[in-house]
Amino acid sequence: MKASDSGPKRETFASNFGLLMTMIGVAVGLGNVWRFPYMVGKFGGAAFVFFYLLAVFVVGIPAIMAEWTLGRYTRRGTLGAFQKGGFPGGKYVGAFFFFIVICATGYYSVTLGWVAYYALGEIIKAFGRQLNTAAILPPDAGFNLHSFFLQLLMTSIVIFTCGIILVKGLRKGIEKVSKFIMPTLLVILIILIIRAITLEGASEGIKWYISGFRFTELTGSVMAAALGQAVFSMSLGGTFMVIYGSYLDKGNNIPKNAVYTGIGDTVAGLLAGFAIFPAVFALGLEPASGPSLIFSTLPKTFAMMPAGWLFGLIFFLGLFGAAYLSDVAAFEVLVGGIVDNTKLDRKRAVLLICTIVFLLAIPPLINFKIFFPWDLTFGSGMQTLGALLAVITTVWCIKRSEALKELSKGTGRPFPLFLYWWMRLVIPLAILFIGINWLLEYVFR
Repeated sequence: MKASDSGPKRETFASNFGLLMTMIGVAVGLGNVWRFPYMVGKFGGAAFVFFYLLAVFVVGIPAIMAEWTLGRYTRRGTLGAFQKGGFPGGKYVGAFFFFIVICATGYYSVTLGWVAYYALGEIIKAFGRQLNTAAILPPDAGFNLHSFFLQLLMTSIVIFTCGIILVKGLRKGIEKVSKFIMPTLLVILIILIIRAITLEGASEGIKWYISGFRFTELTGSVMAAALGQAVFSMSLGGTFMVIYGSYLDKGNNIPKNAVYTGIGDTVAGLLAGFAIFPAVFALGLEPASGPSLIFSTLPKTFAMMPAGWLFGLIFFLGLFGAAYLSDVAAFEVLVGGIVDNTKLDRKRAVLLICTIVFLLAIPPLINFKIFFPWDLTFGSGMQTLGALLAVITTVWCIKRSEALKELSKGTGRPFPLFLYWWMRLVIPLAILFIGINWLLEYVFR
């Protein structure tokens, strides 16, 4: 019996709009609104943007197709998909990535708690008071009791609200909230862009961001970083997209929806840059300030603007919304895995997973000396490995005729053979290049 016919009965999306809003919401997160701008700043602007756009279309979108195909074909998430897809030792590979997602969800929820606290600080400014929002950030080393308890409080709130959505399931919970948050995020970004580009001196930031591209700036390091950002921002990794792929109906057009998701994800990242860099340049701040761009540089930017608290609030609410949907997706990987492989019902699975994630969120909130290696290991590094194995499972382990049939469902035409071979030969090599660069840059340097 075929894997796609033998899996458990799955809830599917209520509408194609809901599907797209959910999938784009999964892809759009801190990777777009936080990581993309600071990566642009770190790697010199236009050259990085150019290659990132190329990477999304030639690597990211085909990889999404592969992960969705794996999910729909097996009707399983991370726990079960690799095994049913025929990957050697797939049962253990799935269990390994299940553990990775638990650890990654913990630190991601911590970061989301920071964003929520910064939004609270902007609200308090409206009443003429000041809240030291930086107090929630962990120290570089050592231990700070005040920061620790603030992070515990905000992280628990984040996890609790995710749990509420997850209990309601796909259609009444995840899809419903996605249909509200994603259009709202678009409106927020447009408001911020209008404010940023009307600042005196904003044109310098726009020029730096999208013009002045020179091929000499397109180094191996820049290309690897752009490829890695494409994998990171599109939530590839054999986890998020696989579980949501298992909720796709057989009539859903995987190639078309993958293109729309890639475009939506890319537009969100580009708009975030237009909302940030014109303001940063206009106010004489440093665009290459790295991860602190959001939590250090931008608050200073908003403080210099008339009614800056309002734009600060809008920005951090938008950032929270974008990141929240990715966090919900991470939890769904875990909850779906428990429901698929145990006798626990959804409510008990949500309670169990939320408790475990909360406990594993504690180590990275102690200090940045723990947080950054945690991020690099369970986020960037393992995410690349998961994406590689998911693509290999889909195009090398699943029988070719079955994979092509799955990719063709809902399209009304056969899936292009050249694209299948592109996914089979080029995509794994591109992802492997990202992984090797990650090892050289962050592990063996």
